[in-house]
Amino acid sequence: MSDDAFFEMNRQGWNARTEYHLASDFYDVEGFLRGECALTPIEKKILGDVSGKSLLHLQCHFGQDTLSWARRGAQVCGVDLSDKSIEAAKNLAQQLQIDAEFVCCNVYDTRKHVQKQFDIVFTSYGVIGWLPDLAPWARVIAESLKPGGTFLLVEFHPVVWMFNDEFSEVAWPYFNVAPIIEENHGTYADPNAPIHFQSAGWNHSIAEVVNALLEQGLRIELLDEYDYSPYPIFRNGVQSENGWQVKDLEGKLPLVYAVRAVKS
Repeated sequence: MSDDAFFEMNRQGWNARTEYHLASDFYDVEGFLRGECALTPIEKKILGDVSGKSLLHLQCHFGQDTLSWARRGAQVCGVDLSDKSIEAAKNLAQQLQIDAEFVCCNVYDTRKHVQKQFDIVFTSYGVIGWLPDLAPWARVIAESLKPGGTFLLVEFHPVVWMFNDEFSEVAWPYFNVAPIIEENHGTYADPNAPIHFQSAGWNHSIAEVVNALLEQGLRIELLDEYDYSPYPIFRNGVQSENGWQVKDLEGKLPLVYAVRAVKS
């Protein structure tokens, strides 16, 4: 299959998920509308005060994180492949009366739709695994940043995606060698959702991520790894002091990492 076919497969998958994500306890839209913040302590600590800054959120899903940055004072624009997600994001912004821009496009095509540059480019949690090649992704980031602007990626660690769902065996390579095609029933936010779809993903080593950014002239300022996840996405997860870990593997695996880079 071509990359375009994979993207269309994934677009349909995210469209199928969105309805159930909006209704899920995982995303708690009602709580969000009441004022709860969707961001985790990791990205809030790394970026700090964003008031008065412009922020581009790549692969924003239905915009809760984007709008959370807006609540913290940023001028925001969110981009996502899923038309259903972008429609929901616009509806949320309207309900909250937040001035936010949302654009539906492939992340690779961002600069065709959003020409201005930003103080911050942000993306997080389950994003780069949907991209076959990080070179055009990093190019979008570099072209979207103002000189001196900051990029932040907070992502699930590539070691996580090596394992099967039960973390009982290594099922996939650490390196990006081929697309990983999966049959999905339900979704991480609602395992019992009556949906079935295929998805295509790619594992990206940390070296691949860092080198893609370096090749675009960005300066890496921070690389951190965390032995917990802020989200209970693991089938056999257990709660820890900071978030969630994998049962019987507590403290033994990196589950999340963060990269902050600056455009010279």
